[in-house]
Amino acid sequence: MNNKDVKEKNSIKDLPRNIWAVGLTSFFMDVSSEMVINILPLFLSNVLGVKTNIIGLIEGVAESTASILKLFSGWLSDKLHARKWLAVAGYGLSALSKPFFYFANTWGWVAGVRWVDRVGKGIRTAPRDALVADSISEEKRGLAFGFHRAADTAGAMVGLLVALLIVWMAQSSNVELGQATFRTVVLASLIPAFLAVLSLVLGVKEVKPTSEREAPKFAFKSLGKPFMTFMVIVGLFDLGNSSDSFLVLRAQERGISVIGILGLLAVFNLVYTVISTPAGSLSDKVGRRNIIIGGWIVYVLVYLGFGLASAAWQVWLLYIVYGLYYGMAYGTTKAMVADLVPVELRGTAYGTYNAILGIIDFPASLIAGILWQGAGGWTGFGPSAPFLFGAAMALLALVMFILWKPPVNNPAVS
Repeated sequence: MNNKDVKEKNSIKDLPRNIWAVGLTSFFMDVSSEMVINILPLFLSNVLGVKTNIIGLIEGVAESTASILKLFSGWLSDKLHARKWLAVAGYGLSALSKPFFYFANTWGWVAGVRWVDRVGKGIRTAPRDALVADSISEEKRGLAFGFHRAADTAGAMVGLLVALLIVWMAQSSNVELGQATFRTVVLASLIPAFLAVLSLVLGVKEVKPTSEREAPKFAFKSLGKPFMTFMVIVGLFDLGNSSDSFLVLRAQERGISVIGILGLLAVFNLVYTVISTPAGSLSDKVGRRNIIIGGWIVYVLVYLGFGLASAAWQVWLLYIVYGLYYGMAYGTTKAMVADLVPVELRGTAYGTYNAILGIIDFPASLIAGILWQGAGGWTGFGPSAPFLFGAAMALLALVMFILWKPPVNNPAVS
């Protein structure tokens, strides 16, 4: 086979309808979500006067309380051989929760709406990821997950640009980021949320499983030692990977305005979008581990940089490079999950993967908030501490991942 044939084989034009439809769904939902979520920590901090330890608590609880649903929904999709309608239910719940941000005027209200939104994510994520894996051949798995991440992140970039435009128009009228501006952003987010659900309902077809074996009664040991070892390593990495809300707050602390923050987040997502598909495709050729290792090295350097940053221009540069980490590692890691488990356990595996990371998100964000601003009478170590801690945890996980040799036959893993 010549190089031209290989290139054509790995072209996104050849991806099946399901991959495109799931990508479109994620695109629209991220347009909606990122409009709100990236200014939410600024709304909490600047308008409602909430401290970083409470913001860390909100983010941690939001991600962790729904984690058991990720585990259950993935297992249920294996038992029912049905991914689509579980995903529709999850996307629908998240879409229905969005209008309630409009009425939020206390941090408790924000936390409640954020929780419901994350419950929706918990229901949809594992069945959706398993649906992507079911809809593509093993040879193109990295490409499919890379494309999905690119579509998702392109939506995030569009959402940020729309939010930036709304905030800029408000500030041009001498209006700061307050309740009225936040509500305008929330209203604008409702249309793409509806389109996301519509795209999934109309565009995706259930995929008949290639394995006729029934999913066993759930037990972690059924997923196998290679997968569980992988989860221990990824879990350690995630313990230092607190909510990106802290990166937003760090950017503000280094002197970047609300509009500037939205702009740098848009640039970050542009880099993430551009890198994801080629990185996923490359992982099909050179192995998932090599791409993930490269991405984790970038992460260690970026978080170390955030800890040491002394000027706004440094934060801009770090955010651009941070997009490189996400593009290399995020979709590739999800593709590796499917490499490590049998077909009949894909939903369970993705549920376990997302549940464990969701549970760890709570202590990760809580630790970050406490390291930054303390708790009780203790004032913490300051703004650099969460990022230095994250770099240390990622470095430890990186060393473990390099030393680990997964005993699997799929050459994409090695």
